[in-house]
Amino acid sequence: MNRHRAVLVVLLFVAAALAYALVRPFLQYVLLAVLLAYLLYPVQRRLAPRVGSRVAAATLITVTVGLLLLPVAVLLGVAAQQALGIVELLRTGAANYEGLERFLRTTFGVAVELDALLPTIPERLGEMVNRNGSEGTQRVLAEALNVVTTVTNLGIGLFVTLFLLYYLLVDGADVVGWVRRVLPLSPSVQRDLLGECDRLMWAAVVGNVVVALVQGLLTGIGFYAVGFSDVVFWTVVTFGLSLLPLIGASVVWLPASLYLVVTGQPVPGAALFAYGALVVSLSDNYLRPVVGGREANLNPGLFLLGIFGGLALLGVMGLFFGPVLLGMAKRIAEVTARELAEDSSIAR
Repeated sequence: MNRHRAVLVVLLFVAAALAYALVRPFLQYVLLAVLLAYLLYPVQRRLAPRVGSRVAAATLITVTVGLLLLPVAVLLGVAAQQALGIVELLRTGAANYEGLERFLRTTFGVAVELDALLPTIPERLGEMVNRNGSEGTQRVLAEALNVVTTVTNLGIGLFVTLFLLYYLLVDGADVVGWVRRVLPLSPSVQRDLLGECDRLMWAAVVGNVVVALVQGLLTGIGFYAVGFSDVVFWTVVTFGLSLLPLIGASVVWLPASLYLVVTGQPVPGAALFAYGALVVSLSDNYLRPVVGGREANLNPGLFLLGIFGGLALLGVMGLFFGPVLLGMAKRIAEVTARELAEDSSIAR
């Protein structure tokens, strides 16, 4: 490598590091924009020839915010209120603990009075805060300041997401073309890697989200049918857990059915268990082949590792991009091995 190319490589790494440092504070929102652009671009491509790319992008963003983001925000607000209601139920001792206490005593030999123990936990925490005096007040003020800062950053981040999403939709073809031009790879390798990236994105985003959404709704219907309150909260919890391979909705409906049985409601408990096993869990087997038509061949263990590693590295967006990064690393290794083998055979 001559000096000219060496300088260019150094400048490339410096520019990439500086660009990453600039984007890093808003990386979550940038990734959200990329995720939404991936989902909306097929519609943008069909709509743009009729009304123009800019009008199509603005229309799609408006519809997405109105029909998706705002309802999701309202749903999460209701779930948060119901979660607070569950906490209040535990605090006041209004929950039915007798059957659960009897189950613990007869099955495990553990004697505990939950109705006396659980409601006292908030009071004990309050006493700890009061004992700390001014230090507790300072912590409250610090938390209030953190809330204001978080809300401000959220507003800026959402503006960045919508702004970037607009230009990704308008100039999506140019962005892909630029990536193809700057990658020093043969057209066949580019098609291979970009196709694998598309399959991984489809599996991580569309396949997983649709299956998790259906399982969350089915679980909510089952909870409502057997008389559970706070159905929205449990639906949201089931949706979140169903995004994780090897975990799924059974983490929610199975303990709930056992709770009904040990609290003296065997018929609703058995009905919820049968419904969860035959409807909720089996829905995964039927839905995933339908919505995951382009699903990549990534081992479930690697998929799970990609999710948790992505959450640690990228935050919430790592739930979707973690498996993509891990899957792309696997595919790049396979393509590299194939290319080296071909070069070796030609050299002979």
